[in-house]
Amino acid sequence: MLTIENLNQYYGESHTLWDLSLSIKEKCCTCLMGRNGVGKTTLLNCIMGLVPVKNGSISFKGKNIIKKRAEHRAGLGIGYVPQGRQIFPLMTVEENLTIGLTTAGKGKKIPDLVFELFPVLKEMLKRRGGDLSGGQQQQLAIGRALVLDPTLLILDEPCEGIQPNIVQEIGDIIRRLVQEVDMTVLLVEQKLHFVKQTANNFFIMDRGRLMADGNISELNEELISKYLTV
Repeated sequence: MLTIENLNQYYGESHTLWDLSLSIKEKCCTCLMGRNGVGKTTLLNCIMGLVPVKNGSISFKGKNIIKKRAEHRAGLGIGYVPQGRQIFPLMTVEENLTIGLTTAGKGKKIPDLVFELFPVLKEMLKRRGGDLSGGQQQQLAIGRALVLDPTLLILDEPCEGIQPNIVQEIGDIIRRLVQEVDMTVLLVEQKLHFVKQTANNFFIMDRGRLMADGNISELNEELISKYLTV
């Protein structure tokens, strides 16, 4: 579904991604892991076209999208929930959800799936996004990405600063999207318990390079100690 080959990225003189190559399996949840500052969010921003790359390729459904503008990548079927949620706090829940439909030219009907997964959003349609709790804002951010009916959903640390019951709900929803909707999920997450319950596969990055990958059952204590513990 998503293939990255020999990707290099720089911030000024700083070389942040080094000949990075990986492939995301279809209809699975894959977790991208690593300590803070190793390049995980930078890689997601490269996939979404939010930062420039030096060279390499990013292929989605067999087509190189490296030259596609960010807004066009969303239209191809890539949903993105950035770290920190980035909802519009002064807009209502309904306006936050429909703004994606407007920019993509897909009409103004919010898919039933969004309210099926997040019934609290339907109850709070007229409330401002900034008035929601942190967990509700995260649900809104995920719902906003889902209105475009993506085939690939990218989530950057969706459990950060969220109460435990909402973390559990998010895990259940990710599994449901993969198992029932046949969605592909690329997840950046630090909570090991959540990852082991939710993901099918993993990649580990360190200092801009890919260091390990495999089935989630292969995420052993040696890898955790070497690349993930602080």
